[in-house]
Amino acid sequence: MTEIEITNGHLRVVVEGFDKVLALRSSVDVPLAHVRGASQDPDALRERHGLRLGGTSLPGVVAAGTFFDGRWWFLDVHHPERAVKIELDHEHYAALIVEVENPDETVAAINAAVAALASSGPAR
Repeated sequence: MTEIEITNGHLRVVVEGFDKVLALRSSVDVPLAHVRGASQDPDALRERHGLRLGGTSLPGVVAAGTFFDGRWWFLDVHHPERAVKIELDHEHYAALIVEVENPDETVAAINAAVAALASSGPAR
C-alpha cells in the first residue's frame, strides 16, 4: 500500500512496509504541475502494463514496481478495488497506479490540488 502526500507543489507517493521490497522503490516524487489528474482504477491487476523491469508481478495477485509497454508505469497494487491511477505529463512514468487506504478521498484530493494549481498559476 502507499500514502499520497501533496505539499509545496509536489505529489509524493510513499511506498509502505514490505511493498518497498516488492516494488524496489520507497517513493516517487513529481511536481504537481506534471499531474494531469487521478481516477480510481479497479481493473489495475487485470490490465497489462507490459514488461516488468524491476519489481514483482503475480497476475491477479500483486503488481509492484516498474513496467514498460512503450510507456513507463509504476504500480503498487494488491487490492484493485483500492487502486488509484495518477496520470502524468513530462515525467519518466506515464502514470502511477497505486493502492491507497481511501481511493475516493485520494482521487478528490489530487484532482482538487491539480485544479487549484491550474487556476492560480500560469498555463501548464
